[in-house]
Amino acid sequence: WPEAQPRLLARDWHPQQAGCSRAHVLSPALSTCGCLHPCMVKDISDGATITVGAFGLCGIPENLIAALLRTGVKDLQVVSSNVGVEDFGLGLLMASRQVRRIVCSYVGENTLCESQYLAGELELELTPQGTLAERIRAGGAGVPAFYTPTGYGTLVQEGGVPIRYTPDGHLAIMSQPREVREFQGDHFLLERAIRADFALVKGWKADRAGNVVFRGSARSFNVPMCKAADVTAVEVEEIVDVGTFPPEDIHVPNIYVDRKYEKRIERLTSGKRKMETAKRKEVRTRIIRRAALEFEDGMYVNLGIGIPLLASNFISPSMTVHLHSENGILGLGKQTVTVLPGGCFFASDDSFAMIQGGHLHLTMLGAMQVSRYGDLANWMIPGKKVKGMGGAMDLVSSPKTRVVVTMEHCTKDNIPKIMEKCTMPLTGKQCVDRIITEKAVFDVHRKRGLTLTDTGCAFAVSPNLRPMQHVAP
Repeated sequence: WPEAQPRLLARDWHPQQAGCSRAHVLSPALSTCGCLHPCMVKDISDGATITVGAFGLCGIPENLIAALLRTGVKDLQVVSSNVGVEDFGLGLLMASRQVRRIVCSYVGENTLCESQYLAGELELELTPQGTLAERIRAGGAGVPAFYTPTGYGTLVQEGGVPIRYTPDGHLAIMSQPREVREFQGDHFLLERAIRADFALVKGWKADRAGNVVFRGSARSFNVPMCKAADVTAVEVEEIVDVGTFPPEDIHVPNIYVDRKYEKRIERLTSGKRKMETAKRKEVRTRIIRRAALEFEDGMYVNLGIGIPLLASNFISPSMTVHLHSENGILGLGKQTVTVLPGGCFFASDDSFAMIQGGHLHLTMLGAMQVSRYGDLANWMIPGKKVKGMGGAMDLVSSPKTRVVVTMEHCTKDNIPKIMEKCTMPLTGKQCVDRIITEKAVFDVHRKRGLTLTDTGCAFAVSPNLRPMQHVAP
């Protein structure tokens, strides 16, 4: 290896250590190891900022995280797309109280992260997923800041998103307002780039020169994170000879590490899933079948979790719809996850460039609330529930992409979700074009408001029609 790596200084080479079957190489630009030895993360100190690759649990560097867990370092600031689950990956670092702040877009299935945040034990800086990808990409490119339309008119722009609570539930730290500028009549927020002290990422294969390739959608946030840290450590499943893969197939150069790992997924799909009540299933099926009429031949479409994704099962066999996923897939098939012929994979920063650049025709999302003029709220209930905005803020930020919301008409407590004004934090302002529920379909105009277009049966409209009355809470 020293002969194969002439660019390394002699001081970067040290002999094998006890229990280690390979030599180790450590340098400012390259950190490699062929075992589970903690040398990979030994330079990470208390208070360091680290970026951790992957999307959910796909492409997660679990062995590097396990090595970091053993070091016992504390007060870490961790930047990641989301935080996985409580008993695996980043959840282990939170359980050991080694993390001070998480910068992510989606809490998702990690109930530990949510509970620590609401209890005032963890700082949580939520960032739209496309903004997060671009902040990391900009950091790697040496661009200190950039303007984006994502989040305009929401708490992201205005400030006030809770970052940390006190133990008694009061706000301790809130997000700050963003600088806003107008370009060609549209408003954009100034977002700052992210750079880290260390990046921990997961690859598929590396050759002995240190070139890395990723498998399928696992490149997601791994690729941009490789480029935005002072020191990057990559674990791969296999090291191969130079020339095994063509130079044009290389995703990231000059980094390699050999690791084996346990394959995990966040959400297991099987025949033992919790059964819906017959009434709820009937309601959701009614929404799904109507939503499927929104698809047109040749469309590029992004579908949100839940009802929107299920609508893809009813796409007519006579039409072609290209399904796009934020984690870097175009040509998505059905859960769990397939790629159709002609599909492709790419990194998350490229994925959100497609979204923000207006290349999608349609996005279909769920919602907690939608206002009369198309404001959308679907990412948090302050002090009670936090999932994160994920990619939703980015998806609704492009005026070229049609936004359709599919949701049940009322909450479980029979409170209408279509309101004069949203009471929850907004995902987007005046961004919804159509609302589909089990009771009706409404087109939304930014100034005139709602127009009823579809109902389950014919009815007359009272000349004294008024907003729905209810007892004050």
